Amino acid sequence: MGLVIGLTGGIGSGKTAASDYFASLGITIVDADIAARLVVEKGKPALNAIAQHFGADLLTQNGELDRAKLRSIIFSSSDKKEWLEQLLHPLIRDEIQAQLNSSTSIYTVFVSPLLIETDQHLLTNRVLLIDAPEEQQVQRASQRDNNTADQVKKIMANQASRAIRQSNASDIIVNDSTLAQLHQKIDTLHLKYIALAKQS
Repeated sequence: MGLVIGLTGGIGSGKTAASDYFASLGITIVDADIAARLVVEKGKPALNAIAQHFGADLLTQNGELDRAKLRSIIFSSSDKKEWLEQLLHPLIRDEIQAQLNSSTSIYTVFVSPLLIETDQHLLTNRVLLIDAPEEQQVQRASQRDNNTADQVKKIMANQASRAIRQSNASDIIVNDSTLAQLHQKIDTLHLKYIALAKQS
């Protein structure tokens, strides 16, 4: 499997811009959010289990998961949220592990917004934090998702704090300037990671 770099950061920090650039350098990207979507695709056992447990009206007309409906159910009940997590977390972890195992690049970047909050960091050798001042996070996320500043702040309150992320990171990129500067900082780390991958 080789060297695995866990890439994380709060909402609006620039995780996606960073992972897109790593991908452009030829690095395999494994994304926890994509893995989470794959395990509940139409025809997958997890989707059938969810429909049996919560009712078939959680499915759209074409048999796919209605995410908005599911979200509103689990936000209103910690028991239901726990049931869903117990079902999905092992499946998501297996999917992530399978993708990491099949990576063919010199090192692999594993992107997860909850890398530090969950045990997903155990799948990595190093943690790269894309960090940004909180005002910038709010500004970027509200522009990108058409959320209000208050909505973004609520999401941030549910994520690990900057201080906790910083203390758990092996490498930190402060993304408070241009995209070109972000790319420059990644170029430097890319060379470092290649060297580390060759050592291991």
